[in-house]
Amino acid sequence: MSESSTQNKPGATVWLTGLPSAGKTTIARAAAAELRAAGHRVELLDGDEIREFLSAGLGFSREDRHINVQRIGYVAELLASNGVLALAPVIAPYADSREAVRKRHAAQGTPYVEVHVATPVEVCSVRDVKGLYAKQAAGEIAGLTGVDDPYEPPAAPDLRIAAHEQSVTESAAALIALLNEKGLA
Repeated sequence: MSESSTQNKPGATVWLTGLPSAGKTTIARAAAAELRAAGHRVELLDGDEIREFLSAGLGFSREDRHINVQRIGYVAELLASNGVLALAPVIAPYADSREAVRKRHAAQGTPYVEVHVATPVEVCSVRDVKGLYAKQAAGEIAGLTGVDDPYEPPAAPDLRIAAHEQSVTESAAALIALLNEKGLA
């Protein structure tokens, strides 16, 4: 694919929200690989990496979580407005924080797609990719989203993926199908 044809592809922010260990990053990585293979410019804004490099010093209070989500949303919008598909697998537990990101995108005329990776907490706690559920159960940490801190699932996401009921490949394919349907892939 020529450089000029990749530059003409639209950018967008694809926000994958869900509980810890829901499969957000795994799905985003699989979708990113497919999208890159199809000639798209793609960046993955992993929530954990952003916390380390862009939001270092923030805690997990409601205010700090809101600030973190707004920072990620800002970076995603900048990338998307420059023709990049910005995939943001970020818990973003509060509906008002996600809505603020959506409104910023709308104000800038930048496409925003919200995907809810709707894996139940019971499944996430068994997966426990980072050991957070075990630490919370042992009393080592508090404020775990979906357990002893709230998670407000999106009421009307653009796509809801039941990642516990299908493969990663199927989940990524559903995401890419939505982007195709919206003219973004």
